[in-house]
Amino acid sequence: MRIIRLLLISVLFFTINAGAQSLPQQLQTAIGRLQQDDQCRYASLSLTVLDAKTGEVVYTINPNMGLAPASTLKTVTSATAFFLLGKDFEYRTQLGYSGTIAADGTLNGDLIIKGSGDPTLGSWRWESTKENAVLTSLALAIKKAGIKKINGRIIGDESIFGTQSIPDGWIWQDVGNYYGAGASGLCWRENQFDIKLHTGAVGTPISVSSTVPAMPYYHFESEVLNGPAGTGDKSYAYLPLNKQSFYLRGTYAVDQSKRSISVALPDPAFDMAYRLADTLRRLGITVSGGPESVATLTAKELTAPFI
Repeated sequence: MRIIRLLLISVLFFTINAGAQSLPQQLQTAIGRLQQDDQCRYASLSLTVLDAKTGEVVYTINPNMGLAPASTLKTVTSATAFFLLGKDFEYRTQLGYSGTIAADGTLNGDLIIKGSGDPTLGSWRWESTKENAVLTSLALAIKKAGIKKINGRIIGDESIFGTQSIPDGWIWQDVGNYYGAGASGLCWRENQFDIKLHTGAVGTPISVSSTVPAMPYYHFESEVLNGPAGTGDKSYAYLPLNKQSFYLRGTYAVDQSKRSISVALPDPAFDMAYRLADTLRRLGITVSGGPESVATLTAKELTAPFI
C-alpha cells in the first residue's frame, strides 16, 4: 500500500463554528466533514486525542482499529532513539582487515567494513555523508595503512542487526520500493537507488534506460505500461529472491515529469563493498576477490572474518 497524497486537515481546527460546541463535539463535526471528503470517503479512520498535560482522552474514534502507520511512525522511532541514545551519540563504522600486510603493501587477507547501523552512510542529504565522501575517506584510510594490493575480498559486515531486515507482515508490493526498504546493520545510500524509465505512448511498455548509480550485478524486467495523464505513478518494484532479476509492474502516467522510480536496495552491505572495490581499482589498488556481504557469504555456506 502507498500513501498517494496527504490531505490537509486544518479543517479539524479552523473551519468549525466553535461557539456552541464542546471540544469533543468540534472534533466529531470535523471528523464527519473529513470522512465526506472524496479522498477519505472510503478510508479507514482511527483517531485519539489526548490532553498533553494530564494524558486523559479528549476524543477518540475507532481507537482499536489496526492501521498501517506509514511514515508517522518515524516520529516515534526518532524520539525513542533520542531518549535512549542521547543527543551526543555517534555511530561508529569500523574498517579493518584480516590476515597480514606484506612488506610490498600486499594485504593477504580480507578488508572488512563493519557496520553499526549508521543510517547516514552514503546519504545525499549532507556533504560529509555523500557516497563519494565516504568512499574517499575509506580509500585514504587504506592508503594510510600502507595497503597497495588486496589478495582477498572486500566484505560488508551487516551482522549487527541479525538476519531479518524486513519485519513480518510487510506486503510483497511494498518491500521492493524505497519506502519499504529493509533495515541493515551496514546501511548504504539509505538502502535505495533510482531506476530511470524510457516512457512512450499510453498503453505501450516502458523500458529501463539506466539506474543511478549503475547496478551491473542486477537485471531489470519491466512490465510497466504507460498510463493515461493524471493517473500518477502506480509502478512497483519486486525484490529478487536469491536471484539478480528485479521485476517492475504497474503503470506510470505519461505526464509524469520525473520519469524515474526509487526502489529498495536488497543488500546494502554488498553494494557498499562493491563500490569500495571499484573505487580502489580506480586508484590503482587491485582486489583479487569479488565483493561480499555476510548475507552472500552465508548463502555460500562461508563464514565471514571478524575484526
